[in-house]
Amino acid sequence: MQIGIFAKTFPGSTPLEVLKAARDAGYASVQYNMACSGLSSLPTEVSDEVANAVATASQQTGVNVSAISATYNMIHPDLATREAGRRSFEAIAAQAKLMGSQLLTVCTGSCDAQDQWRHHPDNDTGSAWSEMVKEFRHLVQIAERYDVRIGVEPELANVINSAHKARTLLDTMQSDRIVIVFDPANLFEKEEPEAQKAIIETAVHLLEDRIEIAHAKDRNADGGFATAGKGVIDYPHYISALRDAGFRGDLITHGLAANEAAGVSDFLHSVLGRS
Repeated sequence: MQIGIFAKTFPGSTPLEVLKAARDAGYASVQYNMACSGLSSLPTEVSDEVANAVATASQQTGVNVSAISATYNMIHPDLATREAGRRSFEAIAAQAKLMGSQLLTVCTGSCDAQDQWRHHPDNDTGSAWSEMVKEFRHLVQIAERYDVRIGVEPELANVINSAHKARTLLDTMQSDRIVIVFDPANLFEKEEPEAQKAIIETAVHLLEDRIEIAHAKDRNADGGFATAGKGVIDYPHYISALRDAGFRGDLITHGLAANEAAGVSDFLHSVLGRS
């Protein structure tokens, strides 16, 4: 298991400066964002020149590109907005292998038109589920065309808001192009320590055959998000659950400031060393 970080944690608009910052803070990999190449996070085109610059930066720094963000609201109420997101997904997918990754991360969406990370009561309806499945069918076709995988992360504010729904999606789609991005802090807001552990263990067990990468952020006691190691999640327990499930992928932190990155790297390396 190696430790990575969201590339966008660091300021910079060239992949070399961003990946150098990640390396210097103690990280072996990144989850890349096209904004780190001076583009939109959802560009309409990714040129060979841009893609090669990412690959070159990875080679020069030794920092792997574990995944690339292609995150848009998959159930946005406006179909044109949804289609624009899908076109950007394809633009990134077309160059992903050249950049060094075959994993694109997505957002299963919210019916909130302004914020894809904000809960909407319609997210739990059959209609929202149906629209999301339709969108996944489009993405699976793109993924097959470019030989990439689609990383789905259960998020409390999205349609896939639990490990059980993620398992249902995997069983419904029956596509090995869809894999899981696992983040324990997205599985609950406020729970007692033993309940937290049970939720995490159950989720890992449900999804263990499809977890591609794991995330590392935390929760405060009041339910808000926190930097990994500064909240209430029992990280040795979390890492042990992943290891017991046979997970050997990247552990990627996010939701932190650049000046916290080195400290979080030290914390995660310490946990890996003793778990």
